[in-house]
Amino acid sequence: MREPRFWARDVDPKSREAAPLLRFLLSPVAWAYATATRRKIARATPHNVHASVICIGNLTAGGVGKSTVVAALRAQIQTTYSVRVAPLSRGYKGKLSGPLQVDPETHTASDVGDEPLMLSASGEAWIGADRAAAGRAMSDAGGDVILMDDGHQNPGLAKDLSLIVVDSAMGFGNGFVIPKGPLREPVLEGLARADAIIVLGDANPPAILHDSDRPIFKGKVVPASAPPPGAYVAFAGIGRPEKFFDTLNALDVDVRDAVPFPDHHTFSVGDYRYLRQLAADHDARLITTEKDLARLQQSERADIATLPIRIQIERFEALDKMIANVIKPSGHESD
Repeated sequence: MREPRFWARDVDPKSREAAPLLRFLLSPVAWAYATATRRKIARATPHNVHASVICIGNLTAGGVGKSTVVAALRAQIQTTYSVRVAPLSRGYKGKLSGPLQVDPETHTASDVGDEPLMLSASGEAWIGADRAAAGRAMSDAGGDVILMDDGHQNPGLAKDLSLIVVDSAMGFGNGFVIPKGPLREPVLEGLARADAIIVLGDANPPAILHDSDRPIFKGKVVPASAPPPGAYVAFAGIGRPEKFFDTLNALDVDVRDAVPFPDHHTFSVGDYRYLRQLAADHDARLITTEKDLARLQQSERADIATLPIRIQIERFEALDKMIANVIKPSGHESD
C-alpha cells in the first residue's frame, strides 16, 4: 500500500484541493486511533524479562531505516560487550506468528517477513507477534540483549531503553495521526516515552523535535561498498525507493532504469519476468536492496546485485553510554 499524497510534509499540488476536505472527514477516525493507542499503553502491564530490552521504534507508518539501525547496534553491542544480542521483529507479512528464531536456510520472507530474514543472514534474529511471549522465549534461550525492531507503541514487553528513529526528509509528514496523516500517535506523546532520538538523513529535522528534551543523534545511511562496474536496472520495494536510486546515482552507478514498488512488496512471477526482460533490454544487470533480495525466491536471486549499507551515527560514544547503562549481567533465567 502506498501512502496517500496528502500525508506528505509538503502536500503535492495535485492533491492540495482535496486534502483539507479529506483531513476534515478523517479527523474523528484519527482521534479515535490516537485515543485507542493512548489507552492501550496506559492500561498495559509490560512483561519483564531478564534480558535487557532496547526498542528501536518510530512514530510514523512506513519505513524510516529502523532495521538498518538494529543491524548496526547488534554488531556494535556484540563486539563491545561480548553478549548474546538479537533483534525481535513482529514478522510483518509473514505467516508464522512465533516466537521462533529465524533460520535463513529454511525460512522464507513469506514465513517470517523480509526484514527478519534479512537480519538473520548476518546473525541471530527472532520473530514474535506476541512481544511478551517472544521476549520470554529469547531470554529463556539465553539471550542477554533484545533489540525490538519496532514496537514503541507495543507495551507488551518492558523496555530498558527506547530509541526513536526519524527520517529527516519525511519527518512526521503532515503532522496528523492515521488515517489523517502518517503518525501512529501524537509526536510529543511518543517522544515522552523515548530516551533518545536518531535522525537519519541530511535534511533539516522536524522543528518539533526541539520541543522535546530528549538527546538527538544524527546519522546517515552510507554504502558499505560500491557495486562492480557495469550497467544496471534498479528496483526496490522499500519505504522510499527513491533513496536507493539516489544512492546509486551518487555513486555514479550506470543505472539504465529504476522500478519502484510499494514497501514490503511481494514479488510475483510476473514482476520477476518483467524485471529480467527489462534488464535484458538494457543489456544490464539487476540491482536491489538486501531487504528486497530477501523477498525473492532462492532460484530468482542469481546474478542480482545488492548494495550493502551501514549506519554512521554522530556522537556514537554518548549513545553507547546509554546502551551500557541498561545492559544487565549475563544470565539465562526470566524474572
